[in-house]
Amino acid sequence: MPFGLAQPEHLVRSRPRQLHDGIDYKQARIERVDLAARTVHLVGGIRLTYDVLVVASGAALLPEETERLIGEGWGEKVFTFYDLPGAVGLNDALERFEGGRVVVNVADLPIKCPVAPLEFAFLADWYFQRRGIRDRVRLTYATPLDAAFTRPVADKALGGLLAEKGIELVTEFTLGEVDGKGGLLVSYDEREVPFDLAVVVPLHGGAEYVGRSPGLGDELGFIPVDPHTLQHPDHPGVFAIGDAAGLPASKAGSVAHFAGEVLTHNIGRFLAGQPLDASFDGHTNCFVETGFHKALLIDFTYDTEPLPGHFPAAFGLPLLKESHANHLGKLAFEWLYWHSLLPGRELPGVGSAMPECGKNRIPA
Repeated sequence: MPFGLAQPEHLVRSRPRQLHDGIDYKQARIERVDLAARTVHLVGGIRLTYDVLVVASGAALLPEETERLIGEGWGEKVFTFYDLPGAVGLNDALERFEGGRVVVNVADLPIKCPVAPLEFAFLADWYFQRRGIRDRVRLTYATPLDAAFTRPVADKALGGLLAEKGIELVTEFTLGEVDGKGGLLVSYDEREVPFDLAVVVPLHGGAEYVGRSPGLGDELGFIPVDPHTLQHPDHPGVFAIGDAAGLPASKAGSVAHFAGEVLTHNIGRFLAGQPLDASFDGHTNCFVETGFHKALLIDFTYDTEPLPGHFPAAFGLPLLKESHANHLGKLAFEWLYWHSLLPGRELPGVGSAMPECGKNRIPA
């Protein structure tokens, strides 16, 4: 959307219209969860009792937690593309931008879709080249990590692309303050990165009601769960999925999808008094748009690095390599999301466990 490649009306759908018949849908603010009484309290005095509670309320943006991030300059030369208004505003700002320093900054971790800020940097390089002003734009990627990405093999590929595209990398930069008027990002260790246009991924936390529900979440508002069964360690009738879950995996849509297969199996086992299935491996699969009608694909788990090869089999899409085929795969995924994944239809040959076929175990 910031680069004019998508429009809001194509990305926003009615939530209840996506649900199957037989699902009782209620839309109301959650006040708190009473774990002892196994009850969810909604605004208006509504109470929902449960045998199993699945927390799937995602991650919330917390820009107010960073000093002066939403102060002077917010929506003018400081933006985020992590919500709809921010992405629309950033599109307008990029169209007006004629040169200077653009800084893409991840305030701190964890965040939704960890590759998205890198994608933005790669697409910004493409966008400014397409406009013919790339030589007037200095692109910088500032991250709290000590490298471009968390996994060394993927970092080699993604960090290499940053260097190849002339995008400056600033590491171990944890955002402490934003001076919108002066055009400065300031880290907690008082390093400064000046900007003419700042694209900031704010702090993330769990849903507000989690903090009002003693024993439900951790200090960030995410739900602690067993990484393989998705069950709360202290409350057996509580499970979590997606960005709400405190897993040692990326907060990404693919993780939610792959975890769903194990979770639904475990709900049935829990209700039947059977041992849970501990097979979720943290499977994460992600396309990374790199511009110029190319994309890169990574596939990994808790214990397995992104590996070269192909997905989902030996003659599938190339892994850890830019290709037009991966770009087409990314475009096709939007249709698959709405018409296959969201309605709960399985993709043939793509299960919750990371496929081994087609992968080269020799690091790239």
